[in-house]
Amino acid sequence: MVKKREGLSVAQEIDGLEQKLSLCRQSMEEVDLKLRREELSPEGRKSLERERSLLVTKAEAYEKELKVLRKENRKNAAIAMAIVLLIIVVYTCWTM
Repeated sequence: MVKKREGLSVAQEIDGLEQKLSLCRQSMEEVDLKLRREELSPEGRKSLERERSLLVTKAEAYEKELKVLRKENRKNAAIAMAIVLLIIVVYTCWTM
C-alpha cells in the first residue's frame, strides 16, 4: 500500500508523486519517439520495448498510489470540516 514518509503531509506526498508520474510519462514519450523514428536493431528495439514496459508499469503504480493518497486527502478534509463545524456548534451553544 502507501508508504508514509516521515514529516510529509498527504498533500506533499501527492505533489511529489505527481512529479514522479510526470517524469515517468515524459520518459515514456521519449522512448515512444525513439521507437517510431529511429532505425533500430532488433536488440535495440527489444531493449526500448522492455524499458517502455517498465515505465508503463511504474506509471500505473504511481497512479494507483495517487488514487489512494487522494482518497486519504479527501477523508482528512472531511474530518477537518467536521471538527470546524463541531467547534462552531459548541461556540454557538456556549454563547447563547
